[in-house]
Amino acid sequence: MDSGTDFDAASGQYRHELVVHCYRMLGSADEAEDVAQEALIRAWQARDRYDPARASVRTWLYRIATNACLTALEGRARRPLPSGLGAASNDPDTPLVPDFTVPWLQPLPDAYLRRDHADPQARATERDSVRLALVAAMQLLPARQRAVLVLRDVLQFSAAEVAEQLDTSPTAVNSALQRARVTARTSLPAASQQAELRALGTRRVARLAQRYADALEAGDADELLSMLTADATWSMPPSTEWYTGHDTLRSWLLRDPLSVRWQHQPTWANGQLAVGCYLYFADAADYVPWVIDVLTLSDGKIAAVTAFIVGKGPDPAGIFASFGLPARVPQQVP
Repeated sequence: MDSGTDFDAASGQYRHELVVHCYRMLGSADEAEDVAQEALIRAWQARDRYDPARASVRTWLYRIATNACLTALEGRARRPLPSGLGAASNDPDTPLVPDFTVPWLQPLPDAYLRRDHADPQARATERDSVRLALVAAMQLLPARQRAVLVLRDVLQFSAAEVAEQLDTSPTAVNSALQRARVTARTSLPAASQQAELRALGTRRVARLAQRYADALEAGDADELLSMLTADATWSMPPSTEWYTGHDTLRSWLLRDPLSVRWQHQPTWANGQLAVGCYLYFADAADYVPWVIDVLTLSDGKIAAVTAFIVGKGPDPAGIFASFGLPARVPQQVP
């Protein structure tokens, strides 16, 4: 490239999609930010060696970012959700104990996803490519298989381009892709969240979020369960316990989340409907950011609630801000 200005203009437009790519690989929004930034620094340092005759800027940047992710994944444990660690709990009275030794899968704020796609289908495809179920399924793959699956099936690079990016052969790429697809098919629900959202429509989606919030705030177990599928799951990372089945969920809901006071604000995460949950603390006489509930939908109902408990970690207000949520919501009269 002729200058740093040319490089900035060419690479800056790809920064957000590189973060999303790194998130698919790593399962952590924070780590994806760091690795994408590292990749851009590497690209800046190597900009004089970039050959436009061999690859586009985008392809070249993805090569650097993918290899930075592979380096970051060396010796790392996968990032699971609680349902990926063991069977559902059948004892709703078991106290929830956070386990901060597990490198949990993290949600991705929708702010990273493009809203300027001229093609609505391309926008839907990008949003579906970061849905929680898919990112969790990718965590089951070895790192290089994960990279091949993302580069080929999500980003639509050719086998030759992926081989160039990973310093291997197209034959090896196709072999890795076949193995990755088999694993993904056995781990991934078929439902597209974008198809579910389209089927509901904007007004019904907003109404669903409001009903969910109202039920939690009113402590109404019957209303909340009426919104869930029969086999709905509820998990709460960083706690390892998770629940399924209306009887177990009713007991746990009444004992735990419906026994305290909440306020809620709708948001979006991983291309899915989500709700920011603010827990009331009497000693502070205020509601504070506590949980990001990501809702997985099926046939107009909630099939999974993944409640990311951020209030027990560092900077919950900062995490809420990344999802476009305020640090405080107007306090209700007790």
